[in-house]
Amino acid sequence: MDRLQKVMAHAGIASRRKSESMIEEGRVKVNGKVMKELGYQVKRHDTISVDDVPIQKEKPVYFLLNKPRGVVSTVDDPKNRDTVVQLLQEVEERIYPVGRLDYDTTGVLLLTNDGELANKLMHPKYSVEKTYIAKVNGRMTREDVMHLEKGVVFDKVKSAPAKARIIDYDRKRDISTVELTIHEGKNHQVKKMMQAIKHPVEKLTRTHYGFLTVEGMQSGVWRELKQFEVNKLKQLVDEED
Repeated sequence: MDRLQKVMAHAGIASRRKSESMIEEGRVKVNGKVMKELGYQVKRHDTISVDDVPIQKEKPVYFLLNKPRGVVSTVDDPKNRDTVVQLLQEVEERIYPVGRLDYDTTGVLLLTNDGELANKLMHPKYSVEKTYIAKVNGRMTREDVMHLEKGVVFDKVKSAPAKARIIDYDRKRDISTVELTIHEGKNHQVKKMMQAIKHPVEKLTRTHYGFLTVEGMQSGVWRELKQFEVNKLKQLVDEED
C-alpha cells in the first residue's frame, strides 16, 4: 500500500504537496467516495479519481544504478546537489531510490515506482542483505571482526550481528580493506559501526543488494532489471509474509 498523495504524484497528477492540497479541497475520490484524509493508504486495486476523472496508475518499473560519489540518494535536494534521479532523466515514470547511500558512498542502488515492494525491501523484518567494501583507518584485527559479528553499539543501540572479513591491509598507508554484510538499514550504519570499533571509514562502496551487483557497470551507469530479477526480489520479501 502507498499513501494517496504519493500514488497521485507517481501517476503524474501533480507534486506530492500539490496533491495534498487537492485532497484537502475534496477533489479526490477513492472508490467513488471523497477522501480528505492525508496519508490514506491506497490498496493496489483501489480506484482513484481527481475531479471525477480516473487516474491511470503507472506501470511499475525497476532500475539498478551504480551510484557515483557526489550524488545524493533523493528525488530532489534543497541544496541543489545532483540527485540519483537526475542520472535516470530518460525514465518517464516518477521513480525514487529504495533506501539511501551517503553522498560519498558508491555502488548498488535500486530505484522504482513500486512503493509496496520498496517498503518491504527497506523494512528490517525482511532482512535483505547488503554487502559493502570499506577502506578504513588502522589495522583491522580478528578481534575487530568478532566484535562486528556480535554487533556493536552506536547511537545507544546495538546493531544486529554482521558478517565481516578482512580483505587486505596497506601497511604504508595504514588502511585496511574489509567486507561487511548487514541486513539493517539505519542511517550511516556502516560508518557508525566502523567508528564504534575505532576504524573510521575513508571510502565505502556497496557491492551487493541481496543477489544484485553492479559488477561490470561503470560508475553512473544504470540498467532496467530483468523480469526474473524483479521476481526474485519479490520472493525475498514474500517468503517472510
